[in-house]
Amino acid sequence: MYRRQFLRVSTLIGGGLIVGAPVVNAANDKTTRVILGGYGPSTSSFSQGLKLIGDRLDAEFGDEIDVKYVYNIFDVGYDTAGDLTWLVDSGVLSLAYLTMFSGNPALQVAALPFLFPDSAAARAAMDGALGQSAIGTIEADTDFRVLGFFENGFRHVSNSVRPVHEPDDLKGLTIRVLGVQARTFELLGANPKVTPLPAVYRGLELGELDGQENPFENVVTYNLYRVQRYYTETYHSYLSRPIFVHEPSFDAWPDALQSEMRAAVNDAVDLQRQLHDQAEIDSAAIIREAGGEIVQLTALQRAAFVDAVAPIYADAQNQFSRELLEMVNL
Repeated sequence: MYRRQFLRVSTLIGGGLIVGAPVVNAANDKTTRVILGGYGPSTSSFSQGLKLIGDRLDAEFGDEIDVKYVYNIFDVGYDTAGDLTWLVDSGVLSLAYLTMFSGNPALQVAALPFLFPDSAAARAAMDGALGQSAIGTIEADTDFRVLGFFENGFRHVSNSVRPVHEPDDLKGLTIRVLGVQARTFELLGANPKVTPLPAVYRGLELGELDGQENPFENVVTYNLYRVQRYYTETYHSYLSRPIFVHEPSFDAWPDALQSEMRAAVNDAVDLQRQLHDQAEIDSAAIIREAGGEIVQLTALQRAAFVDAVAPIYADAQNQFSRELLEMVNL
């Protein structure tokens, strides 16, 4: 594993991202290098959030820092978004974002199916006590410091077989899911399959997967709309992506740089949410232009999906603390 990591880091170095101590600029002054990373193309709302952070730091500190970007680690040979954790932990990257669930009850609660009625409610939870609980767990269990949350947003289901108006329409379909969504899709009658994001397009293309679940922005960003026809606006789960740094390294930065980074992340979160809202609208239009059919559920149809996953909420009463459940009025 370490040899593979070394080779991948070498790829970053070969691309002009040099890892290590502060570098020396043309004036022979020490410059702090800040490398911001993620797993989306430069046009995505997440990458534009990273760009805002870098621009803010550049404007404030000028030649004192050297900002670099690795917008999409998949483009430089990495297999999973999870590689971002060790890239930050080892100091290869200064900051990254990532959907995290392992050992984090608050983020698991936030991802419960049909929990939030709209984006405003979901954002209020992540900006409030639920988000703080998630941050507390991450910081207690890792060497990361969490500065905020980007928004992956609400997820929808698509497939290549038939339109989905009710849970029975999902029966027998193999749907790519995140692990946290597996139980939901089992209850909806589908065959959930956890698959790394870079392999999803190929799986859909070959028919190894009948469908997948993602926000529309992701569907277009990763070209999944080219191999899917039927979409349903299920809004079945809301996901966030913590924005994190290596805590010991970050805390060793000058106070002014730490403060500006925090302020820049706050602005980037606001921007990314705005861009994501528009990206969902634009992506739905792209899907339709490509021949995709988007089903909008009636209140009665949506209720059938909510009823189908009711056992998850019964299990949640025993799985999560009373304090955590009360944060989302459960």
